[in-house]
Amino acid sequence: MTLQARAYPAWILLALLWLPVACWAAEPRELDWPALIPEGAPIIPPQLTPLHDLSQISDALSAEAAPAARQQAPDAPVVKALDGQAVKIPGYIVPLEVSEEGRTTEFLLVPYYGACIHVPPPPSNQIVHIFSEMGVRIEDLYQPYWIEGTLSVKASSSELADAGYQMEAEKIYAYELK
Repeated sequence: MTLQARAYPAWILLALLWLPVACWAAEPRELDWPALIPEGAPIIPPQLTPLHDLSQISDALSAEAAPAARQQAPDAPVVKALDGQAVKIPGYIVPLEVSEEGRTTEFLLVPYYGACIHVPPPPSNQIVHIFSEMGVRIEDLYQPYWIEGTLSVKASSSELADAGYQMEAEKIYAYELK
């Protein structure tokens, strides 16, 4: 048997051993919201008091037209080590851009329902500005979603809030309790 003939099976074995490692490495890192706050940075609790008196439902239109709330910390510190990491994070979608087909293609991902709508936006390190070529059809703003993609530590601003992170979404799917 030639040297080349003996090396071929070893190459196949090596490739088969490497394959599970490559598949495992492709899995995004699952993040929770505290992971976006640097160690030692102040944790600002959410201000969950609505800005508008929603009990006055007959006056809902004027509540929606009320001035936006000031963001709690528009330049909160971020975790620079997360830049470029493939991640998966759950949260609530606050639409910014909707396509003609009714799909949300640009949005803010926030840790709790109502952030940026009826309560002051959370600190910028608790907001991810998401871009999605495909978009997602939002049927219910109360529905949380998993968003997967590569996280960028890059500030951005929208009419609703400043975000400390950005992501090009590769996958968007409903968050289901197990």
